[in-house]
Amino acid sequence: MTRRAIVKLLKTEGPMDSARLARRLSLTPMAVRQHLYALQREKLVMAEERPVPIGRPAKYWRLTRAADKLFPDAYAELNVALIGAVGQTFGAAGLQRVLESRSAQQRADYAARITPSAPLKERLQQLARVRTEEGYMAAVTPDGHGGFLFVENHCPICAAATACQGFCLTELDLFRTVLGPNVTVERTEHIVSGDRRCAYSVKPTSR
Repeated sequence: MTRRAIVKLLKTEGPMDSARLARRLSLTPMAVRQHLYALQREKLVMAEERPVPIGRPAKYWRLTRAADKLFPDAYAELNVALIGAVGQTFGAAGLQRVLESRSAQQRADYAARITPSAPLKERLQQLARVRTEEGYMAAVTPDGHGGFLFVENHCPICAAATACQGFCLTELDLFRTVLGPNVTVERTEHIVSGDRRCAYSVKPTSR
């Protein structure tokens, strides 16, 4: 259970040193380091040194790509194979139609669970609940400037999205549609591009 908690914290909050992990988990730094070394032997975490004002560099721990197997991947190999088969059989236009059909179904499903008249924060929280149920580990935080940061700490369709960038494009359009008018949504971090998470800046616009 402790190792699972460590992995989840590193997944949702990014690299941490053992002292901070220990505080978050109410454990001793030594106990946390023992778990980290065990995870390192399994090639699930790796350490990087960061300079500090005084003393030796601090060792920060982060997940490796191998740790992705600990989280839902939505049938990665099957999805990639199907994408290739659709592309070969029906061409780029056929694959685009499949993506549009999937996006239309998502819009209908999400619209049934997101209240269009609710404040933007509530709509984002509703969207985060839906996406978390689908395996995206989504969260919403204020950005301090009247907008919000919508974060997805995991991508259960990462392999498919890597094979077909159209998935990411349709999902960005999906967010813009279900959050309604007078809202701007811009992607600021992207797992497929090598970032730790996908993040979106969401801001209300003047009427």
